Amino acid sequence: MEQEDRFLQKRIQDLAQRSYQNDRYTYTGFLSMGEQDVFYRQLGQLAEVEWKLWGGTEGCERQVLRFGGVESLGYEEEFPIACIAICPVMEKFADKLGHRDYLGALMNLGIERSTLGDIIQKDNRGYLFCLEQVADYITEHLDQVKHTNVRCQRMQEIPEAVKPQLQEASLVVSSLRVDGIVARLYHLSRSQSMELFREKKIAVNGKLLENNSGHLKAGDLVSVRGYGRFIYEDCHATKKGRLGVRVRQYV
Repeated sequence: MEQEDRFLQKRIQDLAQRSYQNDRYTYTGFLSMGEQDVFYRQLGQLAEVEWKLWGGTEGCERQVLRFGGVESLGYEEEFPIACIAICPVMEKFADKLGHRDYLGALMNLGIERSTLGDIIQKDNRGYLFCLEQVADYITEHLDQVKHTNVRCQRMQEIPEAVKPQLQEASLVVSSLRVDGIVARLYHLSRSQSMELFREKKIAVNGKLLENNSGHLKAGDLVSVRGYGRFIYEDCHATKKGRLGVRVRQYV
């Protein structure tokens, strides 16, 4: 295990114990898919404390881990996550902005990656989820992305445009192996799908999946870094002896 993973494990262990011993909520920063996998692998070693992962809205890849819950603590506490809209000052002169453009501009402010969650792009606007502790700093100091002047505004409620939409898709596959379903859904060759597994870019219910021959069950949430996410629903046999698979894809 690499040093970074050991450090994260110790951090998670400390937060779980502090929540359990002091009867209060504790939080990590935003965790990547790989970091969430570190948490899942040590889950059985943690104190018996409630936990939840949340990224600001449904379908977020980067998520904050919270220890504590209503059942054990007797009260609810919101995750310390803010949503910031990043909009061009002059739409007609704006560059076409991508995820790397937004992230690069934010990192140039000297902000730690763990304080930043997902960046959702809609109509050449970026909607950033971040920790409350950096929200005011970002709104005050982020004024340019790429060559485009921008303005930032904290959202009191999550805009409808940011909330995930699910689109049903039907696939025909030879088996319920994860690699075959991923390849069919995203129009990849089997070798391209295998490469995603080798690079640890596929997670099921937050856990990184290295076994490409694993099978899915109803309700499984599959994340494919660089391509998207989908929920496996069910399957049925076709007249030609193949399998018809139904998924709901985040769009």
